[in-house]
Amino acid sequence: MKSAQDHIDIGDYMKLAACTAVMLQPILQYALNAGVSSHAQMAIGFVYDLIKFTAPAFIFGILYTTTRLTIDNNITYRQYLKQQWHALFIPTIWWTSIYLLMIPSVQQVEHYTDWKSFLWQFINGNAAPHLWYNTMMLQFIMIMPIFWVIGRFCLSNVRRVIAVSSVVILLSCAWIWFYDFNVLYGPHAKSWYLLDRFFISFLIYGVFGVLSWQNNETFYRVIPKIKWIIVIVAILAFVWTGIQMVYRGLPVSLPSAAYYQPSMIIYDLAIIGLISILGIFQITKHSSFTVFVHRFAAFAYKAFLSNVFWSYLIWELFGQKLANKSLFIGIFVVYLLTWLLSFASAFIINTVWTMIKVRIR
Repeated sequence: MKSAQDHIDIGDYMKLAACTAVMLQPILQYALNAGVSSHAQMAIGFVYDLIKFTAPAFIFGILYTTTRLTIDNNITYRQYLKQQWHALFIPTIWWTSIYLLMIPSVQQVEHYTDWKSFLWQFINGNAAPHLWYNTMMLQFIMIMPIFWVIGRFCLSNVRRVIAVSSVVILLSCAWIWFYDFNVLYGPHAKSWYLLDRFFISFLIYGVFGVLSWQNNETFYRVIPKIKWIIVIVAILAFVWTGIQMVYRGLPVSLPSAAYYQPSMIIYDLAIIGLISILGIFQITKHSSFTVFVHRFAAFAYKAFLSNVFWSYLIWELFGQKLANKSLFIGIFVVYLLTWLLSFASAFIINTVWTMIKVRIR
């Protein structure tokens, strides 16, 4: 008999889709840094916008699954943190150390010069291009009791769901307005840049993940019925982000395609809806593909942590030379190998560590 932890859910689809897409982002940046034509820059920009749903989808998926596994299990906060320490914090410590000690050139904003700046780079998410997100996500893990309260308050109560959703939407709009005018396009772009990894920026996706599980029957019933509306919204939002990119002009700057814009919020929510529709269809039809999704989603976080390590090595060894001959074939080959090595390393490290623990015991 399977335990609750063995059950596939929408969160698995979110985590696997987000992890698969996010691995392409640094490779696109490598290609831009190598110098490409204006047409290639635009093509890379459109692809980047297309996969710019990763952090919101991961947060939605993490909160959806974590709520399912913990909210009704009478687990204490201490027990919960112990679980997360082994599942998330230890892999984070190991991979952050690897980036800082083995490939310090991938650090962002500034580089460490002494032990104090080393520790600062370690915790602020600048140790590698993708670790800013890790810093943000771990905040959600730490404040999970708040989401337990929200979830229990809104359990199967439509009025409360609407009220909480409205408050979160208004709060998110206010925060995005503040961030756009003061940081993204404002005078504090450099001095306040750490706000981009503050959990408030992604609060809407976390709350919606909690509410979706707590009202799962309604979620499963309603989302597929409005699939064509979600498709249209996703297309229109993507076109909007494309227009914004063209308006910014050349050279294409991927960091300018930030999550903290109305166009991106609408696009990300629409993509979360589409991934949910796919998941609901396959789960309700008992598709054999769900076994693959569930298995790989369990290692998505660890694969995510390692992906820049592998893509950087592949790019430096032969990826850039291949991309110079054929840009998009080079990007595809580096991406495919990065995905395979990231998940392979996650599986292998887990297997070896499990064997070591058994021997120690």
